[in-house]
Amino acid sequence: MKTTSIKTQSLIRLAIVLAILVVLNFVSLRFFGRVDMTKTGLFTLAEASKTLMRNLDDKVTVKAYFTDDLPSPYNNHRRLLLDQLNEYRAYARGNLQFEFIDPSDEKGKTEAQQQGIAPVQVQVVKEDKFEVKQAFMGMVFLYEDRKEVIPLVQNPATLEYEISSTIKRLTTRTQKKIGFLTGHGEPGLQEFGRVQEMLRRQYELAPVDVSKGKSVPADIAALIIAAPTTSIAEPDKYQIDQYIMGGGRVAFLINRVDANLQNRYGRPLELNLDDMLQQYGARINPDLVRDLQCASVTIMQQQFGFSMQSQVPFPYLPMVSTFSKNNIMVKDLRNLVLFFVSSVDTTGAAAKGVRAEVLAMSSKEAGRQTGMFMFDPLQRYTREEFQDKDLPLAVALQGSFHSLFAGKAAPVDTSAGALPPSTPPLAASRDTRIVVVGDGDFARDQFMGGSKDNLSFFANMVDFLVDDAGLITIRSKDASFAPLDQVSDGTKKAVKYGNLVLPPLLVLLYGILRWRMRKARKKALEMQ
Repeated sequence: MKTTSIKTQSLIRLAIVLAILVVLNFVSLRFFGRVDMTKTGLFTLAEASKTLMRNLDDKVTVKAYFTDDLPSPYNNHRRLLLDQLNEYRAYARGNLQFEFIDPSDEKGKTEAQQQGIAPVQVQVVKEDKFEVKQAFMGMVFLYEDRKEVIPLVQNPATLEYEISSTIKRLTTRTQKKIGFLTGHGEPGLQEFGRVQEMLRRQYELAPVDVSKGKSVPADIAALIIAAPTTSIAEPDKYQIDQYIMGGGRVAFLINRVDANLQNRYGRPLELNLDDMLQQYGARINPDLVRDLQCASVTIMQQQFGFSMQSQVPFPYLPMVSTFSKNNIMVKDLRNLVLFFVSSVDTTGAAAKGVRAEVLAMSSKEAGRQTGMFMFDPLQRYTREEFQDKDLPLAVALQGSFHSLFAGKAAPVDTSAGALPPSTPPLAASRDTRIVVVGDGDFARDQFMGGSKDNLSFFANMVDFLVDDAGLITIRSKDASFAPLDQVSDGTKKAVKYGNLVLPPLLVLLYGILRWRMRKARKKALEMQ
């Protein structure tokens, strides 16, 4: 009887455990709980992604063509993708389905390639030998009669942005148009290759010409004025001004000084924009900001009769790490590398009734060069040349702006045969947005370097201008380099000598404590 009772109790316990496992499995399929210790929530869906899934009005099907048994780290990519797709499905309310397909046979390979997913070569260690294996790691998204492809899942840090932006592009009927001003020596769109690649996922890009009395097209959601090199004529300024007065959003990315690193010389640029920017509440100063927290340049030096390349910190390439904690454009950025940047003054914004917010500023050890712009990468600087701190380098202006041409006759380019406008100038705008940056080159392929945050800042700025803040929170989750905070020389020495002295001191104290405890125990035994 006793044996039977024990068996019954064991069966009951086993049934209870199985029931608990079934309930937990049922709950886990419908509710997600995850502890994400990363600062930006890198492994947890952002609220924008959740909202995107909740708002799906029809089914999205995802086919993940992923080769099984991939070596590290690609096997981790598959696991992360599976976890994220499960989480997306949980918030989609039945409107997202996915399947994993292993294209291991010829039929599967042909299907993957027909869908737009090309194979890649990965190295595999097999029987102590390196072998090259053909692998598929891509996704196809299907929605109604439309299709989008992510041909290669390569960077886990940007996976959520790629998935969410792809689904958003797939389910959006119309794209907003972003204009790039031309005709004043601005770099062409081909010089913003990486920017184009990112922005074209969500927007249509187009050049904008305002010469000969042409206005900014009404379908331009935001206008980018990037690095003009020649003076902007009054009729062109009028068209830009009236675009803003009509509620248009503009980014002024301006080089106030034309600086050339190879010639080691810079000259002020007269772009005829000072009065317009001051009218809106900002001013780009004719200076160059230098910062002890900076990027390096590669120079050739002669050593022992040989030409050698070396990396030299160059203060005129500030590595910005101080951002507004409240503005969604920059609050999650880590470091922004600027190229010969000028400071921005917003002291006149309040008088204009405009809200000004500093987006990015220099470190606490910075300085300004004015007048003659001569610089040498090997120049030695003194601490007295870095007495300025928190110099504004990029600002956002919001509010109702007043026209530079209010109460004036509209300027006309008579040489081009343009006719005067038939309507008087608009005097003030409704609530709108302007971004001003004292560097026009930070997002060009030539100057961007390895800083992912330069690209993110530009894309975030466009999203901010067109009121599309959702993707900003996802894009900025990308892991990037986080520079150490600047500390004083005294703090550096304290940390250095603390690391040298403290560990052996702790070991010594522990040894003394153990010795005293053993001695006390021995003495207590002798007294018994």
